[in-house]
Amino acid sequence: MHNRWFTPRAVKLHLLALFAVCACLALGYWQFTRAYYAHNGLSWAYTFEWPFFAAYAGWMWWKLLHEEPGFKQEVDDPEARRRAEERRRREQEELAAYNEHLARLSSERNARR
Repeated sequence: MHNRWFTPRAVKLHLLALFAVCACLALGYWQFTRAYYAHNGLSWAYTFEWPFFAAYAGWMWWKLLHEEPGFKQEVDDPEARRRAEERRRREQEELAAYNEHLARLSSERNARR
């Protein structure tokens, strides 16, 4: 059984989030040095803005991982896989019925012309 935290998609997300947080914090430090030594008022604003971006990246990492449909279930869970297949089949049937309905409406409209 695979650990859901280490699926290829989750690992990519971990790396992307780590890069984003580190980059935002590094940019915040860079802006702090510019603001402190050059007395640049705009840099002071960015000094406090970049850590918020880092926090947002961390929040999005958490949110994306926990809203991922495959993350809530184990990767090798046959029951979850069966339910997902059944849901896809039901959605395809509903879509086919809707398309038939639209085709019927279109043919009726064309017949009235």
